[in-house]
Formats: sequence, structure tokens, C-alpha cells
Amino acid sequence: MDQQITTKRTIVSIKGNHFEKREDSIAKEYPLTITLNGEEFATMVCSPTDLKEMVVGFLGSEGIVRFYDDDISSITIDESSGFAHVKLTKEYTIQQQFYSKRFIGSCCGKSRQSFYFHNDAKTAKTATSKTKITAEQCFHLMESLQRQSSIFQETGGVHNAALATPEGLILSRTDIGRHNALDKLYGYCLINRIPVRDKVLLFSGRISSEVLLKAAKIGVGIMLSKSAPTELALNMAEELNITTAGFIRGGRMNIYTHPERIILPDPVEKEEAGVNAGQ
Repeated sequence: MDQQITTKRTIVSIKGNHFEKREDSIAKEYPLTITLNGEEFATMVCSPTDLKEMVVGFLGSEGIVRFYDDDISSITIDESSGFAHVKLTKEYTIQQQFYSKRFIGSCCGKSRQSFYFHNDAKTAKTATSKTKITAEQCFHLMESLQRQSSIFQETGGVHNAALATPEGLILSRTDIGRHNALDKLYGYCLINRIPVRDKVLLFSGRISSEVLLKAAKIGVGIMLSKSAPTELALNMAEELNITTAGFIRGGRMNIYTHPERIILPDPVEKEEAGVNAGQ
């Protein structure tokens, strides 16, 4: 069974000239090393929940696993030692120049930059989604994700991601690592054979190039965030045919790439509403 995602710690809290000792909730950070057919593959730093999903999603996004039942013989997660032992149905040789005992950090930065354009070039998919969504549905979905973000509200130290249809959320996951949260979603879909091409991906944090690549590997065509994108992420989104929208909060949002999938309000109706309101 997965461990708890938070722990308690006594802190000194200062506000102005006042301070007090109190108990605070802190997000846990947990290292998990993945082995493939007995050989060490990668160490991930993550929140200690939904570990099987995260491992499967990560291997799927790396192109090692395409179909859960066909490609994986067994997964054994030893939480006490921090190992996930994966037995593949086929022989697999780790390409040392790309994969040799990589360390995958939980935070923003350079943890994955060195191999973006090696394996990612093979596994990132150009979106073929025909799904369309209204601006109002975008606002509703982001509000739903925020309401479910209890761990973030408690600790302020995690990322939240969700998979949805335009009508509502299907599932959400939380992790200290933004890419881990996305891997957990993808892993759940691979294990349960849930098609993702027609789904919408929601994210609580910045749309970086790393996050955009994860979306492309999962195969979605629409990515929504309450935060900002980076230039490289938007360049990738343009090339990979992914619709991106950010700063979705307070009834506002910015659409950055492939706006054709988002149905905008009728400007004529808005003008008429303004005229009527003024009468």
C-alpha cells in the first residue's frame, strides 16, 4: 500500500512582529529506483503514492512500454527499500549513452534536458485529436481541479494534474514532481486501457517544454493550465499540433497554440448583452 503523501513537523511561524510554534503539513519526498529485468534504470524522486501507475506511465512515456499487458510481465514495488522491480516480457538493452542510471529530479531545472532530443524524438506524438471544448468548459474543469487540490492547499508543495473530457474530470493525481503527476495519469490509462487521444489534460503548474513533451507522449491534443507557458514549450506545441491555454483563473485565460479546438464565446452575443445591460 502506498505511503502517506504528507507528514507533520513543528515549525516557527512569523507574521510581522509576532511568532508562534505550530504544527505544519510537509510534503514527503521519496526516492524510487526502477530496475528493468534486474538492471538499474533510473531513480525518481516523487511523492510516495500511486507508485505502480507512475512507473508504468514513465516507462510508457520513454517508449519502453506500449501495452501494459503485452510488455510487462510483473512489477514488484518494495517501498521499504525504495525499489520498483519491473520484469519485461522481452529482452531489453539499456542504451547507456541515453539511460545509464539517470537521476530524474523532482524539481524544475536541468534534470532531463540532456536527453530531451534523443529518446523524446521517438516517443512524442503529433496530436490527432478531434476533440473541441468551449471556453466555459475550460473554466469549469480548472475550477474542478482546484477544488480537488487538497494536498496543495495543505502543503503548498505539490503539483496536480488531471485527465478529463470537456464535460468533467476523469481522474486526478498529485506529486511533488510535475512530470511524476503526469506519469501517474498515463500509467493509470495504460493499466486500465483508457484511450487518451480524445481527452483533455489539466495541469496546475507552468507549461514547460518538459511538461509539453509529456503531454505529447501521452497523446492528448489539448493542455490547460492555471499558470504560464515557456517559449520552447509553445514552439513544441505548434509543431506537435497541441492546443495550449494558460492563466486559466477568474474567468480569464490565454490561448497560445492551435486555438481551433477551443470554441470561443460569440462576440455578437457579448455585445448585445452589454447593450441590454446598459438600457
